Amino acid sequence: MHIHILGICGTFMGGLAALAREAGHKVTGCDAGVYPPMSDQLRALGIDLIEGFGADQLALQPDMFVIGNVVSRVRLPDGSPKFPLMEAILDAGLPYTSGPQWLAEHVLQGRHVLAVAGTHGKTTTTSMLAWILESAGQQPGFLIGGVPLNFGVSARLGAPRRPSPGSAPLGDAPLFVIEADEYDTAFFDKRSKFVHYRPRTAVLNNLEFDHADIFDNLAAIERQFHHLVRTVPPSGRVVVNGLEESLTRVLHTGCWSEVSSFGEAVSDFSAEGDPQAFDVLYQGRKAARVEWTLTGVHNQLNALAAIAAAHHVGVSPEQAATALATFQNVKRRMELRGTVKGVAVYDDFAHHPTALRTTLDGLRRSLGQGARILAVFEPRSNTMKLGAMKAQLPWALEPADLAFCHTAGLDWDAAQALAPLGVGPGLRAQTAADINTLVQQVTAAARPGDHIVCMSNGGFGGIHAKLLESLQNK
Repeated sequence: MHIHILGICGTFMGGLAALAREAGHKVTGCDAGVYPPMSDQLRALGIDLIEGFGADQLALQPDMFVIGNVVSRVRLPDGSPKFPLMEAILDAGLPYTSGPQWLAEHVLQGRHVLAVAGTHGKTTTTSMLAWILESAGQQPGFLIGGVPLNFGVSARLGAPRRPSPGSAPLGDAPLFVIEADEYDTAFFDKRSKFVHYRPRTAVLNNLEFDHADIFDNLAAIERQFHHLVRTVPPSGRVVVNGLEESLTRVLHTGCWSEVSSFGEAVSDFSAEGDPQAFDVLYQGRKAARVEWTLTGVHNQLNALAAIAAAHHVGVSPEQAATALATFQNVKRRMELRGTVKGVAVYDDFAHHPTALRTTLDGLRRSLGQGARILAVFEPRSNTMKLGAMKAQLPWALEPADLAFCHTAGLDWDAAQALAPLGVGPGLRAQTAADINTLVQQVTAAARPGDHIVCMSNGGFGGIHAKLLESLQNK
């Protein structure tokens, strides 16, 4: 089959492209404004990329067009379509489907799917779970919205049959771990992506309000999570964070599967000790100990979620903890991009206020109170651009000594939102409408021993390299 993917450089669609290519399909795709790591990964796989969404791509004559959720029916100010290829597909009556639907029909069918859902930590927890299963000899397939450093790729098919069959129903079915996103599927399918995956193990890691561009309130997202729970079979398992009231409400709406909890002291899986070295308790008794390089309570909870999910397919907490000791995290998750003149520059994917806070809290816990943290962030997600959570920013940035905000594309006043921190030269927060000014502000403030954390869910204008160069020339 020849598939042509519209929006191929998104983390999900790029992973789907890699799986399709590995399965023997011919894959081509198009996108606009691409940036690493996905563009690099696709080129390494030999997948042809076309810039833009021109209608002339109909000449490729694929068997199926797979439509990413970046594609819409929107019109430009002059009345022309933003995605002329999609309009041409519709006019010609050609076959098309969504990415999640194609994945469900051509990859996930017949597999034991372990799906990791939640507002935060999906990519990291999915990566942990895949690595735990890999270390246990299970050779899982996976599709992750990032690049786990232990694997070097965001997706693979895995073993066609499970090397060590489990005792549960379909115990010999190959395992597949997937990051289960609640964002909508496509312009023609407004259900959350994860309802397509039909997991036998569903992880509900946490749940807060997000995606203000498509959800009116938290209750609307809780309903989508309930729809996910509805798809888990009676022999399946829902792994749930017992600390989250929102998830408690989701389960009270209805649950027809076994439930395994983590997080709370009375949960099935809980932790005792510092996030960098802690005991794992199973039903109140010590079952394993995790000692690793990751920081932050959020990663401790992510680890418990992954351990609990792996337990459902027969991997003991002790095996899981041993695997986590060698877990290398994910690209763009507190990834050190370089150190110049004693100043360290990190790249992190955090973009929701809670994620900003937990990332900075984790680094602060690791460094102690003596070191300075400079937080550089870009409110780039649709939710942040709408200003739905701007009031939380001072709280989110509180663990940092200094904060710098890139304000391009915002319809709200970032300086006003950050006013509780004090905004202006020499104060705790500064804003800039362009990357070069932002780099100058950070460089002027930085001094040896500082840790600069750049946080965005996009390319952030290549700010990491620009900062390292500017610091070198300081």
